[in-house]
Amino acid sequence: MSVKHQFELMKQKAGVHFPAGYQMTMDAQPALVTTVNGGIPAYMSQYFDPTTIEVLFAPMKAAEIVGIEKKMGDWTTKSMMFPFVEHSGQVSSYGDYNTNGSTSANVNFPQRQSYHYQTITQWGDLEADLYGDARLAWTAELNQASILTLNKFQNKSYFYGIAGLENYGLLNDPSLSAPITPAAQWSLPTTDSIGIYNDVLALFKQLQSQADGLVEMTDSMTLALSPKSMVELGKTNQYNVQVREVLKQNFPNLRVVSAPEYSTAAGELVQLIIDKINGQPTAVCGFTEKLRAHPIIREISSFKQKKSQGTFGTIIYRPFAIAQMLGV
Repeated sequence: MSVKHQFELMKQKAGVHFPAGYQMTMDAQPALVTTVNGGIPAYMSQYFDPTTIEVLFAPMKAAEIVGIEKKMGDWTTKSMMFPFVEHSGQVSSYGDYNTNGSTSANVNFPQRQSYHYQTITQWGDLEADLYGDARLAWTAELNQASILTLNKFQNKSYFYGIAGLENYGLLNDPSLSAPITPAAQWSLPTTDSIGIYNDVLALFKQLQSQADGLVEMTDSMTLALSPKSMVELGKTNQYNVQVREVLKQNFPNLRVVSAPEYSTAAGELVQLIIDKINGQPTAVCGFTEKLRAHPIIREISSFKQKKSQGTFGTIIYRPFAIAQMLGV
């Protein structure tokens, strides 16, 4: 039986009727109705890493360098003062009836002003859900960002204080002595480990001069410098001994701490700080509030929250216990 005849029988059984003159094409594939596609959507073969990679920021080292971070007052505190006492007196030759000789004390009351600052975090309902689809806890990320923002500013205030107020920092307090000049720039190839060590000795001699014999090489001290200058402490002498090793031998209680703020526009700065004299600290990083979280405010389809802090900058009780060197 021919193919045509079989087709006619099929039409009769199935009840399918084609218009007159219809011819079945047996030698070609019908045209596609859908768009030609070579594969699956790209996102279906894409891996999504659930690990969140955070952008890094410069370290905050002011409180570590000073050694003490102290709460002073609260968020209602506008200023603070501390008594500064100087004892004086004179003697005379003894005699049973002599009334010469006297002692006294002079008191000053230096003051510092506080500075309070804030930041506001806000997020929307849809915004939080969209980031949730991307597996991000968006409100937690914003909360962490607000904490970082406040603490970065607090760290800056410890170094530079607040302009226009009696609020100073570790690097710009007007009572600090002028920095001395190094023998040579530490990063130069011609500057060897002996030259760097001699510069640190010059800093200590400057401290002795300022402190009038109150400091010893065995005292607890902090050498604060930039990360760039810190690298130079790895230079060795002819006996393959590094600068830091020689420093440790001669200054057994010396700490070395680096902070980016010591790379200044005027050059690389180094400070040698006596941590305490007679049990009293040389300086204190002061704050009134740390991370005061205000109420979360609900709006029509979003939230907002204010966080605030307060700073006194760095309060330097004994400026003579800090020596500086600029241009290393």
